[in-house]
Amino acid sequence: MCGIAGFVNDNEPKVKDNVLKNMLARIVHRGPDGEGRFSDKHAAIGMRRLSIIDVRGGDQPIFNENKRLAIVFNGEIYNFRPLRKKLIDLGHTFTTTTDTEVILHGYEEWGADVCKKLRGMFAFVIWNRDTNELFGARDHFGIKPLYYAKMNGTFMFGSEIKSLLANPDFHKELNREALKPYMTFQYPAIDETFFKGVFRIPEGHYFTYKDGKLTTTQYWDADFDPSNETFDQAVDNIENVVDDSVKAHSFADKTVKVGSFLSAGVDSSYVTAMMRPNETFSIGFDRRYDETKDSTRLANLLKLKNKNGKLTDSEAFHTFPKIQYYLDEPDSNPSVVPLYFLNKMVKDAGYKVVLSGEGADELFAGYEAYGFDTKIKSIRWITDQLKKLPRERRYKIAHWLKNKHFHGQLHLYRNLAPARDCFIGQAYIFSPDEAADILKPEYNCGPTVKEIIDPIFDKVEDKDLPEVAKKQYLDIHQWMPGDILLKADKMSMASSVELRVPLLDKEVMRVAGHTPSKYLFNYKDTKYAFRMAANRHLPEEWATRPKLGFPVPVREWLREKKYYDEIRSVFEEDFVNQFFDQDKLLKLADDNFNGKVDGRRKLWTIYTFLVWYKLYFVDDYQMDESALDKCKEPRVYVVGY
Repeated sequence: MCGIAGFVNDNEPKVKDNVLKNMLARIVHRGPDGEGRFSDKHAAIGMRRLSIIDVRGGDQPIFNENKRLAIVFNGEIYNFRPLRKKLIDLGHTFTTTTDTEVILHGYEEWGADVCKKLRGMFAFVIWNRDTNELFGARDHFGIKPLYYAKMNGTFMFGSEIKSLLANPDFHKELNREALKPYMTFQYPAIDETFFKGVFRIPEGHYFTYKDGKLTTTQYWDADFDPSNETFDQAVDNIENVVDDSVKAHSFADKTVKVGSFLSAGVDSSYVTAMMRPNETFSIGFDRRYDETKDSTRLANLLKLKNKNGKLTDSEAFHTFPKIQYYLDEPDSNPSVVPLYFLNKMVKDAGYKVVLSGEGADELFAGYEAYGFDTKIKSIRWITDQLKKLPRERRYKIAHWLKNKHFHGQLHLYRNLAPARDCFIGQAYIFSPDEAADILKPEYNCGPTVKEIIDPIFDKVEDKDLPEVAKKQYLDIHQWMPGDILLKADKMSMASSVELRVPLLDKEVMRVAGHTPSKYLFNYKDTKYAFRMAANRHLPEEWATRPKLGFPVPVREWLREKKYYDEIRSVFEEDFVNQFFDQDKLLKLADDNFNGKVDGRRKLWTIYTFLVWYKLYFVDDYQMDESALDKCKEPRVYVVGY
């Protein structure tokens, strides 16, 4: 695990190496154990290393046998050992025991098809010194980030945008088209980031860059193809694949400690029960929103150690700017706050690796927003029967229901209507009209909600799938890489911790895609078959608990005077008038403070953006991470002069 960065231009190799060194200095937190750099006449690639596998001998860049290919890699490949054996049998010579070198020789042997053979989380770049071509890829789900930009004749890439900022050819400019979609979705919702000209390599894609031209190609996609298996078969298959994935994700060198998160919910509890680590980690707030009592109770039942932390409102609230710095882009999901501190606690306990429960809700239909809108089981049961009707009849009933008002109407409508008519993902903060009302005209731009989600829905429109599967597909390509995985990667790497997600795995996806939706999302519960698999290893109380997420006291902060005053003072700053109608913004803040409206999510989303913008564009803030840099001497290759 590490952070990578690099660029292509024709500056002198020594000049390149100095630039690369500065780029890597911005992401020391991703890899405090070492640094490696390579520069030649046309390219520079480098990495900061967090050593997990082959701790002593796995420094990067790694070269192939004739030194013509060099790779830098961020992530973990969980099936690297059988791939390594196969490549040795095919005649390849290895100089390390790392998963990184497996990718390199795999590319030699299979070209771009190496991506299809990998099981894991990854972002890697390979420089071909013979053809002057960059080849790189991002994992199936986008667990590991990879950004790129082409500016002033330089093509640059990195695990974090902040590394690109250190390149002298980078031109920093706010992307105006990112703000309005963000206000609806609460996270960076479009392909171009909040920095103009900076893009993400999409999940499940590889790229080539040669002669000034970038080409991206999709190599994998989530596939929902429900089978005719029985319920018991479905539960057995889920249990088996989760067990296999947790075992695969628990591997590390003997000197590296691996723990797990443990919340009061089913996902991390199931992972923990299957893994049985030496230590589990939980966090809560000291006055309220505290799940640690339940986590400790479960750990005791499982006979595991649990280390839990309590956050004060003050430390959580006042660390928020630092959290937004590490995120690179604004994300107003309140859970980023406890997630940052939870990873810090893991690091302080001497752990480098931790397993978590992300992915279960998207793969196994765990969100109530998919249409779980009533507690009355009879209405849920009736809805399940109506879902068996032919598509056109379901749609007609939904059209009739749309503007009706009775108990259970919303549950019926959201289960029978076309997914694209009633679902945009897990967050919906400002409606487009509400955003337009408070934004200045020059920022009332960017893609519409429909323009963002329709291309994703279009890919499954012709498939005869349940509407819930289409919602899952949207979340896998929008919500998950844009929010869930963004914060998981950035908040763990901020503390030099590798966060692994065994429930978000291509083999788990294969099983989830074949599981009939009626066993997952039904009148009994969300992700029902998954819960029944978990129930074989957990007390029933945990297997059937409703999803809570990380509870954060945003409501209280916005109505407690000392925090409200700090937030309002930001809203009053001169630069805010560039983006928003300040009078309307301040009125919303005052009305919320006085209890006239509940505007907490809207206010927190705007506050998040303003905190982020001030850091990157007003104060030009840079984290001083020199204390982290206690590694051995960098491994540096400068050739071509």
